[in-house]
Amino acid sequence: MAAGCASAQQASQPQVKVNMLNVCSPSPEEQKEIAAALAKVPKQPLFGQDFEIDRGRSSLDAGPNFLQAGQNAQMNADSGTADWVRIRRELSVQATFSTVQYSFSVDAKNMVETLVFRVRDPKDLLQLSIEDSAAAVTPPAVMLTASTPVSRIKLERFGKPSVVLARCSASEAGPAPDQSLYSPLFQSATTVVGTYRKLLGATQTIPAELARVKAAAPGDGAAPARRPAPPTAGKKN
Repeated sequence: MAAGCASAQQASQPQVKVNMLNVCSPSPEEQKEIAAALAKVPKQPLFGQDFEIDRGRSSLDAGPNFLQAGQNAQMNADSGTADWVRIRRELSVQATFSTVQYSFSVDAKNMVETLVFRVRDPKDLLQLSIEDSAAAVTPPAVMLTASTPVSRIKLERFGKPSVVLARCSASEAGPAPDQSLYSPLFQSATTVVGTYRKLLGATQTIPAELARVKAAAPGDGAAPARRPAPPTAGKKN
């Protein structure tokens, strides 16, 4: 009787389906999807009048969306906080994508650059995101003028698992995989990031906005003005 109850309980429990993403070597079909999505990004976009520029400082254990998991950059508790700037622009109605969002974050160890295109009328594809990163050994202005190779490309799809291509390094399990086959995809994505960095004015905007974050953060700006001492009791002027 007990065995029958246990079997009934197991049958009533919903099955959990886990999809394992092969980010190091996507299938030929997934490679075609990545190439098709990158090809739809307009090289000379027409921006609408609406735009947005945000800036801030976030704890890495509770950062904004573009600082969350899925990055190659090593963000840990030792880094503490990250300063970030986000630029968003609307694209014309003729474009496949409705908006483009560029984000730049820097912490004690890493600088991360993320570009996200959201689809206007999502059917299969929802959004395309591209990411690169570098060690925080130089000022952000230096990274913004360099052609940093893209490290991650992700397609978020409607009702399907995401498609991801990421640069993979050696591990304890074995040497780094041969990813030379995906060089055209990485190069195409790197070109897209460089193009939109210029179109969105990130080279000038990001350093200026990061400086404002630093100045506004407690303990990072100039020392507060000293308050005058109160007059001595009983002293005549």
